[in-house]
Amino acid sequence: MKEIVVPELAESITEGTVAEWLVQKGEKVEKGDAILELETDKVNVEVNSDFTGVLAEVLVEEGDDVEVGDVIAKIDENGEAGGSSSESSEETVEKEEKKEEASTEKPAEEKKAEPAKEEKEQADSTDQPVASPATRKRARELGIDLNDIKPKDPVGRISKEDVEAAASQKAEGSKAKSSKKEESSEKTEFDKPVEREKLSRRRQTIAKRLVEVQQESAMLTTFNEVDMTNIMKLRSERKDEFLEKHGVKLGFMSFFTKAVIGALKEFPLVNSEIQGKEVVKKKFYDIGMAVSTEEGLVVPVVRDADRLSFAGIEKEVGDLAKKARDGKLTLDDLSGGSFTITNGGIFGSLLSTPILNSPQVGILGMHTIQKRPVVMPDDSIEVRPMMYLALSYDHRIIDGREAVQFLVRVKEMIEDPYDLLLEG
Repeated sequence: MKEIVVPELAESITEGTVAEWLVQKGEKVEKGDAILELETDKVNVEVNSDFTGVLAEVLVEEGDDVEVGDVIAKIDENGEAGGSSSESSEETVEKEEKKEEASTEKPAEEKKAEPAKEEKEQADSTDQPVASPATRKRARELGIDLNDIKPKDPVGRISKEDVEAAASQKAEGSKAKSSKKEESSEKTEFDKPVEREKLSRRRQTIAKRLVEVQQESAMLTTFNEVDMTNIMKLRSERKDEFLEKHGVKLGFMSFFTKAVIGALKEFPLVNSEIQGKEVVKKKFYDIGMAVSTEEGLVVPVVRDADRLSFAGIEKEVGDLAKKARDGKLTLDDLSGGSFTITNGGIFGSLLSTPILNSPQVGILGMHTIQKRPVVMPDDSIEVRPMMYLALSYDHRIIDGREAVQFLVRVKEMIEDPYDLLLEG
């Protein structure tokens, strides 16, 4: 038997949760085939088989947590698909021969009772309860210990019905203990129907990191608004030519990315991070783009964005967004990053306070474009398409003056986008 272990995933990832078995026990696998999907803190990764053979043993179930180096399955290189391994086949033949010999010596009544007796003895000979993977999974969901269940099956196998019954008894016991509270006129959250769902590993990680950021950084947010008139006019003028030339639409993200990079070069502390007692100023511009997916927020990174043209940025942002929606992001797509841009405006957000993407010390929040009356320099009033911008920053190393000036610089470049387009 060859063992399949959880491989090295990434420097910062040492464990994961079994999301789905892609190959079932007894099925044939080739070397390099994906046999298991593992949910990690960042993305789902596939575990491949290092051997060709039959999946003879499955040692972990869907929902189980595993660590790098754990043995999760065994491959029988001599096994045949749809059947047992060569060793287990020989054992089966021996058992059948013994049963045939015994059947010639024992009365019919004893033969009828013998299989149940043998299975009962096998169940009694092990400390582990006898239950199917589905039953074990249901028990974990309900918080039931299989060792505490007395099965109805004479052989000793625990069924889902046994688990459900145990859960009901447990609930009734809890209800009896809290009877005094129930007699009170005050109602609790459990007086109405609720649905419980376990948080995914990724959602747990997101929650943990967001709390850590608020606890470990001195996060503040400064706001400004930007007049989008000129950038919308420029896009309207160049969109057809841009699409025909580059095969990609000219969006807002390339303008904001270019503006952010320009401001970061003028205010390098916003492109840094704290490591112990040192401030590490980054001389590269890997810009994270926050993308919302069904499983939570992810931040793929546009590498060396300062070296990309407008078309290059738009293509990279589009590719990363598609990979995020399709669940195809890799660990490399999500690692690193020096500054993050998040666009809540696509969901209609008028104003928000973005949370830092640790260990970064700055994040820019874009919002929805809304027409508002604006007082112009000559005191006239015009209706302009306006967007609120928010910069959250770590006040431990970035002063308020610097943060405000950074955001003002972004605003200035967005309101005069022709220079940006010429430079890009």
